[in-house]
Amino acid sequence: MRNLNEPVVLRRARLDDVEGLYRLAAAAGHGLTNLPPDRDKLAERIAVSLAEPGPSGLPAAVLFVLEVGGRVGGAAAIWPRIGEGRPFYSYRIDEQVAACAPYDLAVKTRTLTLTTEFTGQTEVGGLLIDPALRGVAAGRLTARARYLFIAEHRSAFPERVVAELRGWQDAHGVSPVWEALGRRFYALPFPDADRLSVADHDFIGEMAPRHPIYVDILPPEAQAAIGQPHAEGRAALRLLIEEGFEDRGHVDVFDAGPTVSAAIDALTAVRDSRGAVVVGIEDFAGAGAQHLVSAGRTDAFRAARGGLRAEAGGVVLARALAQALNVAVNDRVRHVAF
Repeated sequence: MRNLNEPVVLRRARLDDVEGLYRLAAAAGHGLTNLPPDRDKLAERIAVSLAEPGPSGLPAAVLFVLEVGGRVGGAAAIWPRIGEGRPFYSYRIDEQVAACAPYDLAVKTRTLTLTTEFTGQTEVGGLLIDPALRGVAAGRLTARARYLFIAEHRSAFPERVVAELRGWQDAHGVSPVWEALGRRFYALPFPDADRLSVADHDFIGEMAPRHPIYVDILPPEAQAAIGQPHAEGRAALRLLIEEGFEDRGHVDVFDAGPTVSAAIDALTAVRDSRGAVVVGIEDFAGAGAQHLVSAGRTDAFRAARGGLRAEAGGVVLARALAQALNVAVNDRVRHVAF
């Protein structure tokens, strides 16, 4: 699929994207809850994204696909306000110190405490890129374009955003945290618990431990995996940190993958992006200054990378970029340095 001459565009998902999304999800394996390798479930995800908007002006979830030469090469999603139907759970890592002064003893321990403090915030996730697109910054384009969508619809979103990443697994796809902890409380194989966690009822709230868990009593391999991303999620974590997300000591309740968060207005693409009118379209000499540019709102949203030059009264776009975005002179775009 890798071809630098083909347009690479992020757009809203359509019902005819099911097969392309299924191919991506099937290759990714279990643990990616938001994009299960199930055609019916994927069709449901798309239908939710295309549903009538709620009070915020957006549906409960917004699903995007990365289109490369007419094929689906990636996916990503935004949930404008999580946990409003049922709580959004995570573990908070706390540190406790027990001391006995007469004997000059002190022991520092970590605990995992179930929390719902992210409820009501925005979530970004479901980032998945075809390995054939490595080397063309497709992951960076896909991840950052979501923030242009948020900036363009800023009033629909709250103050903070969270991202939950898959946790570390061994070479056989086994999560040591799940085996040491999750399996004991949920009494299910990881894929089954993963599936139930996105059902309508409050499965996690009914089954999760009610009291803090002492990390030090877990097996060493489970302790070491807490807060570590899946091998295929390391690049996504780097992108999140570069954009302004912070690790404040929260992890996923199943595999203890890192959960990072940020103030939306502090995200680089939100803070630095600008709206502008297209005042010209040209065949640039060379590549031109590379920008991430979006056009359209809600279902018509599209984003691509290309040449852009600021001029009095607006911006001039490279012709290939304008074509990828389906824009003409006098149309409005939003842009940020790539």
